[in-house]
Formats: sequence, structure tokens, C-alpha cells
Amino acid sequence: MTEERLELPQGTLDLLILKALALEPMHGWAFSERLQQISREALRVQQGSLYPALHRLERRGWIKAQWATSENNRRAKYYRLTPRGQKQLEAETATWRKLAAAVGHVLDMA
Repeated sequence: MTEERLELPQGTLDLLILKALALEPMHGWAFSERLQQISREALRVQQGSLYPALHRLERRGWIKAQWATSENNRRAKYYRLTPRGQKQLEAETATWRKLAAAVGHVLDMA
């Protein structure tokens, strides 16, 4: 069976970042590794997409960054969800579920 990588639809990366940071603070590389692991290698985020997304979410006040030492004893920027980010995560999750259900209904038509 061939492993197939999936392209993330526009805006999905923000939702996935918010969800991951709701579970625990982490640095960008850890998020990338976690997403790849949880998706069973189907989702891989390039640095050229990940770091601009993290900076965009930080500018919007949805996440906050703090420098700390990583598990590899390197200096890394750790991100955590803010209260505004939690509200955004809830709103985006509800929207995503409605969209997925609507698309599912269309695909299930006979």
C-alpha cells in the first residue's frame, strides 16, 4: 500500500496549530513532528508554511511565544494558546465540522 501525502486546504493549518497548542505548549518543530505522527505520515508541513502561520497567529493574539530550552538543549520559541486563541479554536472547529458534514452529505448523494 502506497503512502499518500495530503495537501492541507487553505486555512486548515491554523486550525491544526490551535488544536495542538490547546493540548500543550510546543515549539514549531515539535508541532510539525506531532502532526506528521498523528496523521500517520499523511500530513507534513513545510517550514515555509509553518513559521509564517505561527507568526500570523501570534500577531492576531491567538497564540503567545516565549523562548526556552528545548529537549535537545537548544534555544527554541515555545508557543501556547491564549484565551482569544481558545475561542477562535472553538469557532473554527464548529465551522470545520459543519463544512465536513455538508461536504459528506453531497458526496453521499446517490
